[in-house]
Amino acid sequence: MTGTIESGTRTGSKLGYSAGFGNEHHSEAVPGALPVGRNSPQRAPLGLYAEQHSATAFTEPRAHNRRSWVYRIRPSAAHPPFLPHADGMLRSAPVADGVADPNRLRWSAPPLPEEPTDFVDGLYTVGANGDVLQRAGIGVHWYLATKPMDDRYFVDADGELLLVPELGGLLLHTEYGRLRADPGEVAVIGRGVRFRVELPDGRARGYVCENYGRPFELPELGPIGANGLANARDFLYPVAAFEDREETVQVVQKFGGRLWAADYDHSPLDVVAWHGNHAAYKYDTARFNVMGTVSFDHPDPSIYTVLTSPSDTPGQANADFVIFAPRWLVGEDTFRPPWYHRNVMSEFMGLVKGVYDAKAEGFEPGGASLHNMWSAHGPDAETFARASAQELVPQKIDDTLAFMFETRWPLVTTEQARSAAHRQPYYDSVWRDVRRHFAR
Repeated sequence: MTGTIESGTRTGSKLGYSAGFGNEHHSEAVPGALPVGRNSPQRAPLGLYAEQHSATAFTEPRAHNRRSWVYRIRPSAAHPPFLPHADGMLRSAPVADGVADPNRLRWSAPPLPEEPTDFVDGLYTVGANGDVLQRAGIGVHWYLATKPMDDRYFVDADGELLLVPELGGLLLHTEYGRLRADPGEVAVIGRGVRFRVELPDGRARGYVCENYGRPFELPELGPIGANGLANARDFLYPVAAFEDREETVQVVQKFGGRLWAADYDHSPLDVVAWHGNHAAYKYDTARFNVMGTVSFDHPDPSIYTVLTSPSDTPGQANADFVIFAPRWLVGEDTFRPPWYHRNVMSEFMGLVKGVYDAKAEGFEPGGASLHNMWSAHGPDAETFARASAQELVPQKIDDTLAFMFETRWPLVTTEQARSAAHRQPYYDSVWRDVRRHFAR
């Protein structure tokens, strides 16, 4: 079933979607492929194999349970052994060569590779926390791609992948169908979902939050009420679209913090029909209903949360995905940019487009900053001076999109990120000219 249709690739083909976060979606690429009234009949329709894909334990509460039934040409079990594969620039927690650095760190946008590089080979880890084997924590990566994955597929058994495109779009072919994510949109590939990546614009760069913990969900709204922030209706899931390929392809799997690979004699994207609530989905951040102050003070950034992965401590997320989207600033007698602060949570920030209102320079699209827990940060000297003196008329923050991966544990940075040529070694200097104004 198709809830909405939008333009797909440059060839003009259309991509279909079914709307609603966490809904029980159902879709069939061939009429009659979905069984009626049961999940696993003695003989599945059209000679397909019935298979359950469980992203949570069977007995987890209904509100948290994630699973889908798929009806495929071959069962997933039909493959040869996986063998160790080179990890490239990809790392997982605990990071063997890593440092939990209390210093404020910032990077310019990483250059795209000179050699043809697909999405998997272009994954570049900045840092990670927790323990991938304990299903706790996150990995933070860039992806840098200049060629499509034509005969190659990827699956992450360690976590779900939140993709934030910054340069170029991604056309994602998944077991559950196709979806396209362009800059300004985000996509989430569920844990254990096989997929391949095409590049409609010939190259792509962006950010990845690899969530080892509980699957992302919509945050509670509390006193905000029933409406606001990211609305469930705006999350789009793909409709069934299968590949019937009988030729040698490579499937790369991330498992236990390492990469493994196997050569299949068929495409793993052979799902003809499916139903359930575990798949892949995308979200257009332009649909985010921003909440903010209409009186005084800059509000806590938690009101900009799109998705959250809760931990066992209420309020301290394993990961929050927060965006700083276009919005009006109207606070009176208020320092309108983010205030100076030290925080028990760790903050990794990226910029998709425009300028972030707390950083006058040095923080560029494709770049990133990391402020680990308790590291003091806030507006640079130029931003502080301007915001302290500006006339407080209503102001529109427009043509910008920054985001934050926030997490309860420090991010342990990799050696490759700390020693990278695109790391800015003098980041601390942005606060050098913050002057004393105290007078008594």
